[in-house]
Amino acid sequence: MSRSKTTDENPIPSVWARERRRADQPALSREAIVREAVAMLDADGIEALSMRKLGARLNAGATSLYRHVTTKDELMELAVDEVAAEIHVPPADSPDWRAAVTEAAESFRTTALRHPWLTLVLGQAGLAYLGPNYMSFSERLAALFTAAGFAEPSRAIETVFSYVMGMSNAEAAWLTTVARSGETEADFIARLMPAAQRAAADHTHLAIPHAEVEEATTDPVALRDMKFAYGLEVVLDGLALRLPK
Repeated sequence: MSRSKTTDENPIPSVWARERRRADQPALSREAIVREAVAMLDADGIEALSMRKLGARLNAGATSLYRHVTTKDELMELAVDEVAAEIHVPPADSPDWRAAVTEAAESFRTTALRHPWLTLVLGQAGLAYLGPNYMSFSERLAALFTAAGFAEPSRAIETVFSYVMGMSNAEAAWLTTVARSGETEADFIARLMPAAQRAAADHTHLAIPHAEVEEATTDPVALRDMKFAYGLEVVLDGLALRLPK
């Protein structure tokens, strides 16, 4: 008779599902590894990160790294949780739930633009959501939406943050493209705009308003802020209809 695999033989593939090992050398800790990984991710993106490159930057051998983090996937889980600590959520007893949710959404967006890889990793789901910082962020959101009176707070949270993550992901990708050009955002748009206007010329409903062209080439940050705020307001308008009268 064959016996089923034990938990040790078939572990859950997540850093949060196994016991943390003791450090093998005082100078190298999980915290130091994660901080350096986040710096690498911010500078060069997900594809540029490898355990070999990370070990070289930390002056550590592979054996030392693998005592703390066994795979790149585990490293990404830890990196997500590290930056999740930067997201601010107002207290549940905030007097205006819409203002509080807006503040939380804007904080998430700011964090996602500071760390452009974040939404890509979260979009792949996996077990990245199990870290203590991300769980704390989720708990504070749940408390806020529950206090606001939503009968199904998790559904409301998913609705808001699906929008926030989608917009943040698109914006982060755009800013990465701009950064690679070596130009300022305004200069990059000014160079791109004539081609965009020519492409839209034969499509009545795609014509780019003059006012938007002007703002995009003079204050693109304000334009991005306005677009994000507009969509968020629409989402919150819809959710407000779900609250008990």
